[in-house]
Amino acid sequence: MKKSGLVVLALLLGGVMVFLGCNKNKQESKSADPNAPVTLTVWCWDPSFNVYAMNEAAKIYKTDHSNVTVNVVETAWDDVQQKLTTSLSANQTGNLPDIVLMQDNAIQKNVTTFNKGFLALDGKVDVSQFAQYKVDVATIDGKKYGVPFDNGASATFLRKDVVERAGLNAGDFNDITWDRFIELGKIVKEKTGVAMISAVGNENDLLPLMLQSAGVWFFDEAGKVNIANNATLKEAARVYKAMVDAGVILLVTDWNAYIATLNNGTTASTVNGCWIVGSISAEASQSGNWAVVSTPRLNIPGGTNYSSVGGSSWVVLANSQNPDVAMDFLNKTFAGSVALYETILPSSGAIATWLPASNSPVYGQPNAFFGGQKIYQDIVGYAGKVPMIKFGIFNYEARNNVALALADIVKGTPIDEALVKAQKDTEFLIGQ
Repeated sequence: MKKSGLVVLALLLGGVMVFLGCNKNKQESKSADPNAPVTLTVWCWDPSFNVYAMNEAAKIYKTDHSNVTVNVVETAWDDVQQKLTTSLSANQTGNLPDIVLMQDNAIQKNVTTFNKGFLALDGKVDVSQFAQYKVDVATIDGKKYGVPFDNGASATFLRKDVVERAGLNAGDFNDITWDRFIELGKIVKEKTGVAMISAVGNENDLLPLMLQSAGVWFFDEAGKVNIANNATLKEAARVYKAMVDAGVILLVTDWNAYIATLNNGTTASTVNGCWIVGSISAEASQSGNWAVVSTPRLNIPGGTNYSSVGGSSWVVLANSQNPDVAMDFLNKTFAGSVALYETILPSSGAIATWLPASNSPVYGQPNAFFGGQKIYQDIVGYAGKVPMIKFGIFNYEARNNVALALADIVKGTPIDEALVKAQKDTEFLIGQ
């Protein structure tokens, strides 16, 4: 009894000390100098788009928060994902930043897998004025984890001068099917020697774009793998193979080579997300030679001329030493500054999904690089018609297997055979 009494007393004293310690920490936190220097580290990719936008946000925030410095570290998306997975799996988070840019189709899996690695924004960042589909992508178990950034609405970005040399005009490419796109591409290739479009050979961004334009994905509504018997995917694979066979598409080895095809005139167009505007506009000598028209559609029931590629959101990591500052920064810039979007829109093409910004007159301004076309107004119109789909938790596993299947299809493997293998490989990998 005596020993037990001592144990109880020790536990009680320990509890008091912990309580007092907590109170002391809270008091120290409350009395901490609000003007003390703070550095927020951010990881994101694409210097002409995401890095540029974050640096501009940092300038705006620093106007009223001179003590806060934002250190933007250019980090390729694949590296961001790999570092997050490695560090969070090992519970070694000291090397991680305060904020990361995360592709929308990866948010659900990352937050679900590492539910203690990211901070919910509820009560800290107001995301109520963003387009609802962007908010939903980053909502897990009722909590919101992402501050939406670009919307990823797709379009056909076209070299007017090249297609005009072939006797065509930009309007010929608006609201057409992929089969018609191939026919026109053959004309351009024959008359100019220039491929109509380019793509990274070991990736499959065009297929997901085609799928979403018809409101279909690699999984069904119940979350089951939907590859082998996916009629829309089969049609998309047929179109892709037809472009390769016709010489309409130029396959390159990596992303840098892909961007080079746009800037050096070896392709006449790209069908991609609107964020590609920044990379296209980087080649000043081509100013006035580009136009924007809608995305080609699959010639199937439910096919539309609207889709999306990518799209991303800012996420705050739980390891941040200054989480309140990080959230306040995002709340007052990407979720609270019309001026930010007015600054980054003309040069980067960062079309807001924050609704107050889309009402800015800047969106209706003619774009000189695109021959005076009001491209942002047009793209916002496209964005409102994009079919919505559910990416699912195992989106990347399915995409990777479909990419392998597509490579086999290009080499001659029958479409059905390649997709059956992709279905089985994906089911095995995710345990379905």
